[in-house]
Amino acid sequence: MRRGELYRVYQGLPYDPKKYRVFVVVSRQVLIEARFSTVICAPVFSSCEGLSTQVPVGIDEGLAHDSSIHCDELVSIPKDRLTHFVGTMSPDKLETLDRALAIAVGLPLMED
Repeated sequence: MRRGELYRVYQGLPYDPKKYRVFVVVSRQVLIEARFSTVICAPVFSSCEGLSTQVPVGIDEGLAHDSSIHCDELVSIPKDRLTHFVGTMSPDKLETLDRALAIAVGLPLMED
């Protein structure tokens, strides 16, 4: 399991009407490789409101259609539930995700 990988998870959000939802792993790699039983993930929805905390994803990441990662809805998911691999984000898309995550948790943005 690597940061930036997308997985289809059964009942990943308790309030979600969908039985399955795709999530992207956003935990740092050292945590993913540690003995912790969970990782932090962000859900993927088919809707996108254009918020700075949403990252567009789609076919390039292994999805069937255009969607967006919602960084305002982070959840902790047990690693053993992340078994249905969907795809991987590119390095450029991971940079966009990092920016959206920083905005979502109120961290100052680093200038290039």
